[in-house]
Amino acid sequence: MTETIGLDFGTSNTVAVTANGAGATSPVRFQDRDESFTSLPTVLSFLDRGAARALHPEVGPWAIRQFLESFGDVRFIQSLKTFAASSLFKGTGVYGVRFEFEDLMSTFLRCAFERAGTSFDPTGTRLVVGRPVEFAGYRPDEQLAMERYRRAFRKVGFEDILFVMEPVGAAFSYAQSLQRDTTILVADLGGGTTDYSIMRFETEGGHLKATPLGRGGIGIAGDTFDYRIIDNVVLPKLGKGSSYQSMGKVLEIPPNLFSNFARWHMLSIFKTSDDFKEMKKLLRWCLEPDKIELFIELVDEDQGYPLYKSVSETKARLSAEDEAEFSFSPLGTDFRATVARKDFESWIAGDLAKMDKALDTTLAKAGLQENEIDRVFMTGGTSFVPAVRRQFANRFGTEKISGGNELTSVANGLALIGARADADDWAVAA
Repeated sequence: MTETIGLDFGTSNTVAVTANGAGATSPVRFQDRDESFTSLPTVLSFLDRGAARALHPEVGPWAIRQFLESFGDVRFIQSLKTFAASSLFKGTGVYGVRFEFEDLMSTFLRCAFERAGTSFDPTGTRLVVGRPVEFAGYRPDEQLAMERYRRAFRKVGFEDILFVMEPVGAAFSYAQSLQRDTTILVADLGGGTTDYSIMRFETEGGHLKATPLGRGGIGIAGDTFDYRIIDNVVLPKLGKGSSYQSMGKVLEIPPNLFSNFARWHMLSIFKTSDDFKEMKKLLRWCLEPDKIELFIELVDEDQGYPLYKSVSETKARLSAEDEAEFSFSPLGTDFRATVARKDFESWIAGDLAKMDKALDTTLAKAGLQENEIDRVFMTGGTSFVPAVRRQFANRFGTEKISGGNELTSVANGLALIGARADADDWAVAA
């Protein structure tokens, strides 16, 4: 057994878990002020400090703070993983410095380990990296993605690198306890995407192995659910659906202006756009100017991220409570809204239906019926949403649903695999 790091490099969040020589695992933790966490937002920023000084990179919440609070120019990058398999991505310039994909990824990893205060020798540590069964994007080039990944990890100093399918990592700890050959549906419900993988775990001669049978997914998950709360609770307070007068006619304020709330960082981009300038000019003709003034104020004061954080916290409370109070002082000191779980579930009903349809397609591609799935292993933060768990329970039966360590299960399984004597048998070609 060897010292290992299991790395779950995600589109929205990244998690790392270490395993010692005895196979005991421990998640890599981060500390930001009074908050301790294991799931690091996969965001990267660069502060331009002028031609005479090097760029200052940051990751996670420190990148977000740098983006929102710095007086200088900041380049903000997120969803980096979605570019890994794209041959159209030829690199990018950041204030005069050229960055290839592997430069961006290695910069993120270095900063992440520094922020965690993790002390290790990469040349003497095995890195086990989760790779998606299928990379995102139009006509993804799997070989290109793997080459970029490997170059990035070598830039950080790793030499012993193994790649293991993410769903194998997610279900590995659970699969070790199975008493018979089992077909498992791994549902990875994260922030940006819902990914399905169907795996067959079998034991031959005392040796456990996993065979992929099918895969699928859809770009709907926790971030989409957050936006449903914003769309129904917040945006009506900011003028969505209201009107303005023009040339004797009453017209609706263009709905596309409010679509910028779908991703918090888009509001900072919107702040410098021509559309925002036109919106300010439109204010004098609005029939409910107070609402539009509040919209403008939120954008001017860069309240996008604090808003999404408050919304996400409300959604999390709804996983344990029938209703939760949502408050956000920039909307007004007296603003309070009670969000009922039943209303929230009605808002995401269409999204759940699309997720279910994507699962239909995944099963069909694998040539399997629902009754041929022995177990359903749910992972990712969105798996905590009761309506999501209920949908799987109704379809497959409560007795088949399993989970555990939903935020760290992938990285934990990868670290355990890396500590095994037969680790190479679980790896896929890079």
